[in-house]
Amino acid sequence: MLALVSPALLVILALIVLPVGWLAWQSIYHDGFTVENYRRVFTEDIYWRSFALTFEISLAVTVIALLLGYPVAYLANSVPKGWSILILSLVVLPFWTSVLVRAYAWLALLQRTGVINQFLRYLDVISEPLALVHNTFGTVVATVHILLPFMVLPLYATMQKIPGDLMQAGASLGASPSLTFFRVFLPLSLPGVLAGCTMVFVLCLGFYITPELLGGGRTVMVSMLVSRNVELYNQFGAASAVAVVLLLSVLAIFFVVSRFISLDRVLGQK
Repeated sequence: MLALVSPALLVILALIVLPVGWLAWQSIYHDGFTVENYRRVFTEDIYWRSFALTFEISLAVTVIALLLGYPVAYLANSVPKGWSILILSLVVLPFWTSVLVRAYAWLALLQRTGVINQFLRYLDVISEPLALVHNTFGTVVATVHILLPFMVLPLYATMQKIPGDLMQAGASLGASPSLTFFRVFLPLSLPGVLAGCTMVFVLCLGFYITPELLGGGRTVMVSMLVSRNVELYNQFGAASAVAVVLLLSVLAIFFVVSRFISLDRVLGQK
């Protein structure tokens, strides 16, 4: 058995264990062992603000994606199979283009001379261009668009497993459609809600391209902090410490979620 799994173990060792181990080593060793990099992460305001902003944006993106994604998943689950395939195809269609292209597309739509501002000025709705980009708003909008499929797909997978007979049973007992939904369907779909929210939240924590382009340097998330420590200050130790703290935060989130739902379901394996 060990011989059979050794190729997979070697891949995991080369692509995960060694890079993460080297990252952790850089964060604590520089001409000798030191905790200075971690001290800076936990004491300097710029790091606290960056982590706080990252979690705020991730939470906002998760909530908006849930509010938008749940009706889409519910509709895909309710309509005939042909329409369901069409809806899901439209959901995954953005995967055919890169994140960079989609980020630039939103930049073209939201900038001061972009399509949206020009259209609103044409309708005389506004007299001056709105600040829709190079701020948190533009970052949230573009990130929601990119991560929305990761909310819809787990929700749809969970809804598909809910027996339709339960809804019919509720209706036969005199419950209205809304009461049946809130008392029967919604509670049974909560594992999908938790799985989708976890996926979107964790993925958003490490986003780089979208906040870099749409934030305009004003929305500094943790991934950008890592990049600046390396590119501007050549501080690989500081960047590694930030990355390790972010990694531990993600692992803590998965640990908490695993208390309520199997991680296999969160990762789409069940």
